[in-house]
Amino acid sequence: MLAVVGLLLSLKQSVLMKIQYLLALSLFTLFSKAQDASQIKSKVRHSINELREFVAIPNDALEHSDINLNLTWLTKKFNGRGFNSSVLPTEGQPLFFAALPMEDNKPTILFYMHFDGQSVDPSKWDQPNPYQMVLKSPNGDDWKDQVFEDLDEDIDYDWRLFGRSTSDDKGPIVMFLNAIDLLKENGQELPFNVKIILDSEEEKSSKPLPKAVKEYRDLLEADFLVINDGPVHVSGKPTIIYGCRGITTLSLTTHGPIKPQHSGHYGNYAPNPGFQLAQVLATMKDTDGRVLIDGYYDGINLNENAMSVLKSVPDDAGIINTNLAIKTPEKVGAFYQEALQYPSLNIRGLGSGWIGEKARTIVPATATAELDLRLVPETDGARLKGLVKKHIEKQGFYITDTIPSRAERMAHNKIMTISEGSVTDAFRTDLTNPYGEFLANTLKAKLGEDVVQIRIMGGTVPISPFINELKIPAFIVPMVNPDNNQHSPNENLKIGQIAYGIKVFYGLLSTKM
Repeated sequence: MLAVVGLLLSLKQSVLMKIQYLLALSLFTLFSKAQDASQIKSKVRHSINELREFVAIPNDALEHSDINLNLTWLTKKFNGRGFNSSVLPTEGQPLFFAALPMEDNKPTILFYMHFDGQSVDPSKWDQPNPYQMVLKSPNGDDWKDQVFEDLDEDIDYDWRLFGRSTSDDKGPIVMFLNAIDLLKENGQELPFNVKIILDSEEEKSSKPLPKAVKEYRDLLEADFLVINDGPVHVSGKPTIIYGCRGITTLSLTTHGPIKPQHSGHYGNYAPNPGFQLAQVLATMKDTDGRVLIDGYYDGINLNENAMSVLKSVPDDAGIINTNLAIKTPEKVGAFYQEALQYPSLNIRGLGSGWIGEKARTIVPATATAELDLRLVPETDGARLKGLVKKHIEKQGFYITDTIPSRAERMAHNKIMTISEGSVTDAFRTDLTNPYGEFLANTLKAKLGEDVVQIRIMGGTVPISPFINELKIPAFIVPMVNPDNNQHSPNENLKIGQIAYGIKVFYGLLSTKM
């Protein structure tokens, strides 16, 4: 009997010790999470200060002096964190390159971001100076101004930072720098060699990039490329994008009388270039938005696996249509993601004569349509432009690349001047690529959420030169909120996305493959 009692007491003591251990482990886990959250919040606060300083340096891609000032700031910030940095001359604006000391036994990850920004029209912004970052909190359907000192006590992740390039693309650069700080503070050994290339002409289509990548090939050599640009999926979930569409442009100008003419005197007599242009544009698409130009969609085949990936993206057509305020979308694809797998033909601008209060009773001399053609990997930009021009010729137009002479005007009934833009190629990495699987697994493990995997996004990032020259897979890992107004007035960055970006960079650079 005594032996049984002793055994029971022993078991009771063992259970108590186990409970004490589990309680201690639980408390340690909670403490660790609280400590991690505190560390992240500290880095977010520092990031806000640093981003405020960075945004204050104008970065118009068209202004050479702006770019130089930004290069000076970047050099100071990266060198201060132990990077070896270089300003790389190109045929246009310089690139910024930085790398941590290399080790031969480690794979190399190359990050791409850009520090130039779209031009600004201050009159369209809800703040005096788009380069002076302001802090705002949600206030119903509007925003309430806050002072930065409000963040000293605590940080509300729903508040926003407004200013040019807060999200596109200075914000992610600052997130990267502060993640590096946190890795060092925690004594984390990086399992990768780390290189970063920052573009200064991304908003100008990065025309010098292909030649520059070829020239600096050895410096940029890496195992895979991660692009940190653009917004996460509208669901807010961690996002990996395996490709992006390319782009090229066409400018179409039709010609009527050599000078604008009085519509009373010459209406019904002088050909109207606006109608000519409208008529030829109307032949390019059907009423459902599908391109009618022969061969435009050739080469595109979406198999069962591709369709499965496209359907896995948690888009909500109702929400998309409500946000766009449209009843029915075009029918190039059966749903949003499928639509992005095809090249687009878009009228991005139309002009003829005068409009509004300045309207005049004239037959215009010219009418112009600006087109952009978004490309997918199966479509060649030069070929698509050729198909468009061939289609226009079939409509009876004489095509020239200059303003027509009087002799040309007298010799042809319908004349169109066409000027072509450069081509930025599309790219798409296979979803089964091992580096892509590493990225997806790491994001899911570190952030505790399923990862949205997008086969190709609609926008364009000038990445194809890296893929074509370096022969490496590329992935877009976006950081910023989907409603950030990039390129537009009141561009903004949600503070919670800074925390998100720091966690993403920290996770990727502290996890072995």
